[in-house]
Order: sequence, then C-alpha cells, then structure tokens
Amino acid sequence: MNKVLMSGNNIIGEAAIRSGCRFYAGYPITPQNELTEYMAEHMREAPGGVFIQSESEIAAIHMIIGASATGARVMTSSSSPGISLKQEGISSMAACELPGVIVNIMRGGPGLGNIRPAQGDYFQATRGGGHGDYRTIVFGPATCQELADLTMSAYDLADKYRTPVMILADGMMGQMMEPVIFKKPKPRHYNENFILKGAGSGKSKFIRGLILDAIDMEEHNWKLERKYQVIKARETLHEEHRTEDAKLVIVAYGTAARIAKGAIKRLRDNGMQVGLFRPITLWPFPEAELRALSARVKKFLVFEMSTGQMLDDVRLALQGYADIEFHGRPGGVVPTPSELANVIARHYKETGK
Repeated sequence: MNKVLMSGNNIIGEAAIRSGCRFYAGYPITPQNELTEYMAEHMREAPGGVFIQSESEIAAIHMIIGASATGARVMTSSSSPGISLKQEGISSMAACELPGVIVNIMRGGPGLGNIRPAQGDYFQATRGGGHGDYRTIVFGPATCQELADLTMSAYDLADKYRTPVMILADGMMGQMMEPVIFKKPKPRHYNENFILKGAGSGKSKFIRGLILDAIDMEEHNWKLERKYQVIKARETLHEEHRTEDAKLVIVAYGTAARIAKGAIKRLRDNGMQVGLFRPITLWPFPEAELRALSARVKKFLVFEMSTGQMLDDVRLALQGYADIEFHGRPGGVVPTPSELANVIARHYKETGK
C-alpha cells in the first residue's frame, strides 16, 4: 500500500468513499468546506454515489436519515454551529437506530465564534447533544492517519450497533497535510431486515422515533441504554505515551494531544518524567483504563483547547484517587509545545519529584 499526501478534510472524504459511503448531504461552513468540496467531486465517481448540497444543515441531517433507512452508508459534515443545527436530527437518528457518520471539524465558539481550531464541542458530542436519553460513539483522532482509519471504523461501528457515530476533529486537523495509507476496508455486515426497500419487497417495515405510549417509550429507552452499555464495555480506545515511569501524566485528545507530545519530548530531554494518556474514543470514555493508571500515577494535568470539558470525564474516572490540574486555551488559541512545556514544568515541580 502506497502513502499519499492529502489534507485532513480530504482524507475523511476519501476514507468514507472507500468504506462504501454512497450518500452525502452537507452545507458549506469553514473550516470543513474542503470535505464538502471533495465529496462533490468524487462521489459521482463512486457507483451509485449521490452528493447533495442541501439548503441548510437541518435539511442535510434529515436527508441522510432517509438514505440510511434505505440501507445506504451515509455521511454529513459541518463545523460547530452547523452541528448544533443538526442535533434534533442526530437525536432522531439514534432513536430510530439508523447508522451513519457525522463529522464535526470544530471551530472557535460559542456562537458563530471564529474559524480557528478549538475543542469547545466536547460536551455537545459526548453527552448526545440533542434531547432525550441517547449517546453517539465519538472518535477524537490526533493524526491524519487516524482520520483515515477511524472514519472506516466509524462505518463499521455504525452498522454494528445501528447508531450514529461522530468524528470530532478541529480546523487544524482538517487543514493539515500528512502522508497516509488507506487500509482495505472491511466487508460490510449489515442486517437487511432493517432496510426499507419499498412496496412489494415483502413484509411492511416501520421506522419511527415517535412513540406516544409512555410505557413503550420507556422500554425503547432501556433498549437503547442496554446497547450503550455494550458499547462502553467493548469499544473504548486510548493511547498511553511514556507513562511507564511517569510522575505526572497529561490527559489530552486530538490536536491538544499532538501539542502535548511535543511538550513531553522537551521535558523528557530535561529529565522530567512526564507521560500522556490520550482518549481516542471520547465516548465511550476510557475511564477504567485511566483509573488503572492512577494506581501508580498520582498527578494528572488535563490540557484542552477549551475552558475544560473533558476535565469532567477525567474527574469521574479518577474518582479522587489522584490530583487533577487543568490548563486550557479556548476560543481558537493554539499554544505551542514550548508554551505548554513551561506550564507542565511548573506543575511537575509542585509534585516534589
């Protein structure tokens, strides 16, 4: 397999098409526009591929709901405020147990904010984002290679659990270019009993999210919850970097984790025993794995390009068994590794090691 040099947004599009995505609907917004452009150009080259530039973000999410119900592999993408507009549709998608991939290339916020990379959408992604008791599987890639690999994995998990899956990246990851290898996608396994095929195709099927009877609605909620518990038990992913002898561990994801690795290299060169714990699945969060690390590490520093959202999950995971500090740069500010190294060094010295 040959490496190809592509930008992050284009990598997501290519990985989706190779995974069998045949229906894309989206609406322009920076900094994810290159993904929409890529799908516009290349979906027509895929057999049966359909690209629609919808009239709004709300229209786009509901278009992929319809296409998913017919059995197509689907995708929509946007950036922060555009994802907010899709939330009712994402909730409906989860309620109807329809698979699909949703991409959020985050920008600064709240409100319209700015077009610089940020990580202020963590709560929105990992807490469902819309109304009702539901979750979405959320990947937080940190490299362009992971953008390719996790997009392919997103389709497999969406089909396996009949649920929407989100790729949560940011404007820096969408714009950067790195060489990647596109792995051969796995064969699709999806139960055709869940596909609407139209009149004359056998027994009638009915997909709905409107359940007026309260007892039936409660049972549907518990059915979804049982599925989410299975996902939590089976699908967590994380990376540990230089944690074997670490006295202080940084917890970061995505672009923040890339910056942290650069900072850790500088600190290690100066004799400081610092490591990194990087969640790859943001939901389900790898809480058991992080808690296990606290058996030998008693000082953690959470670093996010936000005011602190993943911080809550770190606190829940560690349950008071270790000290937790926080450093954040919200609103589109991207610190350098040297800047972060200075912050980490101050916290490291406070450990007394």
